[in-house]
Amino acid sequence: MKLLLKREPSEGDHTFGQLFVDGAYQCETLEDVIREVSGEPVEAWKIVGKTAIPAGTYAVTISFSPHFQCNMPLINAVPGFAGVRIHPGNTSADTEGCVLVGDTRQSDSIGESRAAFESLYQELNAEIESGGAVSLTICNP
Repeated sequence: MKLLLKREPSEGDHTFGQLFVDGAYQCETLEDVIREVSGEPVEAWKIVGKTAIPAGTYAVTISFSPHFQCNMPLINAVPGFAGVRIHPGNTSADTEGCVLVGDTRQSDSIGESRAAFESLYQELNAEIESGGAVSLTICNP
């Protein structure tokens, strides 16, 4: 299964995007600000808790999240970041580098996040439980 996150330019303290699953639109996304500087190490541009992860392709697995106390999708091997998840949330204050999903978009937030997450989680979990692999490609604007 291939996930594609197409980011839009950052606005204020957030970055909107759209998530596609195997080429089909799935939901809206919200992340922290894109601060990535091409060719520079993450440590040179990252602001802890306020920075979107670098563009690239990552394996996605499902594992127990100590923060959420349940199984959640984990974005693996993100340079300079640890514990990056795909999860419900509404504003950039909810992200800390993670990818939030929602079905609606407001001026600086996303809505219907739990419904969007449940739908996506069921698809990801079914793929992984059947022995398939999930990858996430993130594209900057």
